[in-house]
Amino acid sequence: MRGIIRRGLRLHWVAGFAVAAALPALAFAAQHAPRVATQTSLAVDAHDQAGRTRVALAVAVNADDDVSPTGAIEIRDKGASLAGAALNAQGRVNLVLDLPAGEHFFTATYTGDESHIRSVSEFKGVRAQASATPDFQISVAPASISLTPGQSGTVVASITPENSGGLTSPMFVTLSCSGLPDQSSCNFTPENLEILPNATTPLTSSVVILTQQQEGSIARPGANGVALAILLPGAFGLGCLAWSVRRRPWLQRLSLIALLALVTTLGTSACNARYNYYNHGPPINPATPAGTYTVLVTAQSSNGVTATTHSTDLAFTVK
Repeated sequence: MRGIIRRGLRLHWVAGFAVAAALPALAFAAQHAPRVATQTSLAVDAHDQAGRTRVALAVAVNADDDVSPTGAIEIRDKGASLAGAALNAQGRVNLVLDLPAGEHFFTATYTGDESHIRSVSEFKGVRAQASATPDFQISVAPASISLTPGQSGTVVASITPENSGGLTSPMFVTLSCSGLPDQSSCNFTPENLEILPNATTPLTSSVVILTQQQEGSIARPGANGVALAILLPGAFGLGCLAWSVRRRPWLQRLSLIALLALVTTLGTSACNARYNYYNHGPPINPATPAGTYTVLVTAQSSNGVTATTHSTDLAFTVK
């Protein structure tokens, strides 16, 4: 019986050793497994509205492993970056853009993820109608940005004037963004752009995306021990004084003095907010949550009567 038990234990030990030895190899193989091919398709639906052409873009990304890809896509017009967005859980994206007059040739590019490789859709052409109303178009380049918490990145927002010859005074455009995850922000430099009459050159603004890294509190060992060394004997002493004060009236004054000393100690120890800050540090600041987000970059102008607003999308990934 003992021999059987020994052989069983030996086999169990050998099996455990084999599994432990195989785990690094399996992890290495999983990490370096070849990525799966993908196919990106683009559908375009254009409509003329209020003197402009608005286009709805539907992007679908499929993979050979039948798993929905994650990450972002970029929309390009004649090769120039125009917009970007995050894929949803089904590997789909829907965008709506306003187009300036002329011919447009769109492609959608899937940027890939850890398991799927990059792919590009076929060209889709659209002819946008002309308008005599002064207006502008907005685009961002690059259309996607990837950061780790604590990093910052920069993209360029471009405002292209349209029919500015019809302006009788400068047109001022204000830029803003929305849809950022928690613990992140965006700053425009400059935030306001001026389109002059007859201007044709695009105006640019630098957009800085800021993320936050988790920061923990700074504990200083020993401070609690010192406080307890003062507070516990003081509390015990007050208890004894309170028990004896009826028998010895002269202890009343001593009790008041001890109580005052204890309150002073509490005010300069852990019960004091300033003490807590210096000995335990500031509260923990959470990091920007990981994920891929669609950030809306908006440009707005107003002549005092009507407002003109155009937007584009930016794909923002936090690793």
